[in-house]
Amino acid sequence: MKVTVKYFGLVAEAAEKFEEVMELNGQLTALELKEQCLNGLLIEDKDSVQIAVNQNLDDKTTLKDGDEVALLPPFAGG
Repeated sequence: MKVTVKYFGLVAEAAEKFEEVMELNGQLTALELKEQCLNGLLIEDKDSVQIAVNQNLDDKTTLKDGDEVALLPPFAGG
């Protein structure tokens, strides 16, 4: 199964890429994929990175072929 992973902000900087298509073996939840993607990256607070699957914030979704997963760092502004 293939999913598209999009990286934003400091996550994209740490990963040195903005997007990739990943071939997954077996079923993963969005949270499991997040852990896999962030493993080894120099990000201070990995728990603060949010996950959106098909533009909906949700880390418990079981991923399906063709899903788009976005890894979103904390945003600030006002």
